[in-house]
Amino acid sequence: MASVPPSFVLRLRRSEVGFRPPELFRRRVLIRSSDCKIKCCCSGKVTPIRVIVSGSGRKCGNNPVDSKKTSGKDRIRAAPALPFASSQSMMSSRQEKFFPRCTPKNSGPQFRDTPPKRDTGIASEKEWGISLNEHVNESGVNADGSTWYRESGEDFGENGFRCRWAKMGGQSHDGLSEWKETWWEKSDWSGYKELGVEKSGKNSEGDSWWETWREVLYQDEWSNLARIERSAQKQAKSGVENAGWYENWWEKYDAKGWTEKGAHKYGRLNEQSWWEKWGEHYDGRGSVLKWTDKWAETELGTRWGDKWEEKFFAGIGSRQGETWHVSPAGERWSRTWGEEHFGNGSKVHKYGKSTTGENWDIVVDEETYYEAEPHYGWADVVGDSSQLLSIQPQEKPPGVYPYLDFGSTSSPSLPKDDDDPSPP
Repeated sequence: MASVPPSFVLRLRRSEVGFRPPELFRRRVLIRSSDCKIKCCCSGKVTPIRVIVSGSGRKCGNNPVDSKKTSGKDRIRAAPALPFASSQSMMSSRQEKFFPRCTPKNSGPQFRDTPPKRDTGIASEKEWGISLNEHVNESGVNADGSTWYRESGEDFGENGFRCRWAKMGGQSHDGLSEWKETWWEKSDWSGYKELGVEKSGKNSEGDSWWETWREVLYQDEWSNLARIERSAQKQAKSGVENAGWYENWWEKYDAKGWTEKGAHKYGRLNEQSWWEKWGEHYDGRGSVLKWTDKWAETELGTRWGDKWEEKFFAGIGSRQGETWHVSPAGERWSRTWGEEHFGNGSKVHKYGKSTTGENWDIVVDEETYYEAEPHYGWADVVGDSSQLLSIQPQEKPPGVYPYLDFGSTSSPSLPKDDDDPSPP
């Protein structure tokens, strides 16, 4: 049997803004031509047909196993997610160097020169700690010459639109280091409510970053159901090397269990670039779709990737995927695989092939596992959105009815599922 080409290895320099490519491949495959036995280790877990089990796994098994040695009790174990490099520890010394803390005599805000962390998803309300109860409009100069400001306000518009906001920021004495932060809450008479934050900054070495977080409550135009949507976008760029990253996360929920989640990610470190996209969709009636697509490339022309998809409803469904590699000379290797689940919970059809001549098509005794419900759903997001739900709109005068504009222009739209992440 022809051997699988080795994975491309690239040594990466460590950077202070947390640049590091994700691990594209977690699946380890061993194929023996004598009995076509494949051992699989995947980073995810799935749920049995007869039991709904919570979990966040988005991976699935993909290769056949020996039907004689496989029992119905086999499980696919989840591997822990690979954490990205944290910038907090690396930035702590620089924070004291470039942004000394405000003196006790000064009431200005503390400088925030730490970029967002990679692969941290969407933060909760408690993590942001948004407070809009102060009414301030002040600025000052610290002993080291750095400046700061704080201000707050309230804006009003049509249909009972109300926006409470607070801004703060600071700058080093030479203007090379800077940070800004804005908090807001919005509401109108249609029941629309929004909570959000936007942060940005730069330092004397040229590193820059930007981050925004939003949480929205509104009534769906077609179903009349309440919906909550959460999103986060983050990016950072190095000032000393060709490195940067961008992430776009979103979650959508409605009161009947419909749920959609996804993320688009992009990163670059000198001559290497990488991308990752994944999505989950639950219709609230037992149907589920999950998918992941990861790929990377170098300036020398080497490219490689891994993708998979699963669809299930009432125990019947399929999984399929592909792992591929392209050399600088254009030589391509790939392995495709698939599974068919018939709904009886005991038989699985597994098939696949590769460009090196591998081929399998068997039916094995194996239980069907998948996740029919999201591990974090409507009840969870409602419980974690107390500040959003407590936003008070303007008092409506007697005899005035709200204009139900579900495509309100008072706030920018949440990221679309098909938006491709662009380089920072």
